[in-house]
Amino acid sequence: MRRTLGLLAAATAAAGAIVLLRRRNSTTAARADLYFADGSMLSLDDEAPEIDGLMRAARAAMGAH
Repeated sequence: MRRTLGLLAAATAAAGAIVLLRRRNSTTAARADLYFADGSMLSLDDEAPEIDGLMRAARAAMGAH
């Protein structure tokens, strides 16, 4: 009986971990990394006001309106 409960608890914990990892990895937040000729980089996340126009242009360039 104890072994069965232990296995059930382990299976439940594993299933919960899988669900959490899938949710974490499936986020579709917009992010853009801009690389400049001088070697510097600017990283914009989905909260940056400039990201909307940049993502529209990127999607249009890739044909994914």
